[in-house]
Amino acid sequence: MLIIQRLIYNKPWILQRADPYVYRHTDGVYYFTASVPSYDRIILRRSDSLSGLAEAREHTIWKAHESGPVSKHIWAPELHFLFGRWYIYFAGGEKEDVWKIRPHVLECAGRNPVCDAWIEKGKMRPAEGDDFSFQAFSLDATVFSVHGAWYCVWAEKVGVGKQISNLYIARMKNAYTLDTVQVLLTTPDYDWERRGFWVNEGPAVIIRNKRVFLTYSASDTGVHYCMGMLTADIDADLLDRAYWKKERFSVLKSSAEKHVYGPGHNSFTKDEDGNDILVFHARTETEITGNPLYNPNRHTMLMPVVWKDGVPTFNFGEYTV
Repeated sequence: MLIIQRLIYNKPWILQRADPYVYRHTDGVYYFTASVPSYDRIILRRSDSLSGLAEAREHTIWKAHESGPVSKHIWAPELHFLFGRWYIYFAGGEKEDVWKIRPHVLECAGRNPVCDAWIEKGKMRPAEGDDFSFQAFSLDATVFSVHGAWYCVWAEKVGVGKQISNLYIARMKNAYTLDTVQVLLTTPDYDWERRGFWVNEGPAVIIRNKRVFLTYSASDTGVHYCMGMLTADIDADLLDRAYWKKERFSVLKSSAEKHVYGPGHNSFTKDEDGNDILVFHARTETEITGNPLYNPNRHTMLMPVVWKDGVPTFNFGEYTV
C-alpha cells in the first residue's frame, strides 16, 4: 500500500538539527545537512522526496580533526553542486583556539555525495590582493549563480571589543577561491539586528521574478533571532552595495502564538510540485537551559514561501498539509 507522506509546516520537522540546508539536485533527489549538537561531524540525508528526509538514514560523511584547524565547532554545512562536482561549505574552529572559526570546503567528484569519497580542499581562499577575507572570525558561507557567474556570501566579524558580524560578497574563481576582493553587503544597522549581539549571518538566496532575494539572520541565537532580507535586480552589478535594497524591518521573527522562537539560519528548496519552501531552525521554548550555543533544541522546520507582488513573504499562517 502506498503511504503518502505530508509536510508539516511551522513545527519541528527534524529534531535537534540547526542551520539546516536542503538541496534538490537536477535528478530530483533531495539532500539534507545541518549542524549536529556535538558540533563534531558533517551529516547527510538523502531521499527521493522532501518529506522523506525526515525519516531518512543519516550518514556521517566527515568527522572533525583531533586537533588543529576544523577540530572544534563544526558549524552550518551546506551542500552545493557547481563546476561539475559536489561541495560542502562549513565553518570550524580549533581545539587550541575554539573561536578561530573559518570557512572550509569539502569536495566530492563522485555521483553520490552520500556514499562517494570526500576530500578536504582546506580553508576558503581570498582573491589575490584581498588582505581581509577569512582573516577573522568568519562563517556561514553560501554560494549562488547568476548569469553563469558564481558568487559567495559569508559572515565575518570586524572591529575591536564586541566585534560586529557583517555580510560580505565576492565573485568566485572556482569552488574554493574568490576572484574579487570582498564587498560589504550589510552590517547590523537596526535595533532588531542588535539584540544581544550585533549580528548579520546565515545568508541564503532565492532568485525569482528577475530579482535576487538574500535572506539573513540577525541578533543573538535566542528568542531575538530573526530574519532580514536584501533585494537586487538580477541584471545589476551584485558587487555594488548600492544596488541592494535592505528591508527596514525583519521579515520573520518569533511567534508566541505558534510557540516558535528564534527563527533563522534558513535555506530554500522546492517541493515536488515546484513550490518554494523555506527551511529554517527555531526553538519551541523561550527559556534556554545552559549555554544557548550548546543547547540542542533548535529544530529544523518548514514554511511555504508566499509570493506577493513578486516578493517572498514569510508568516506563521495556517497551511493545508
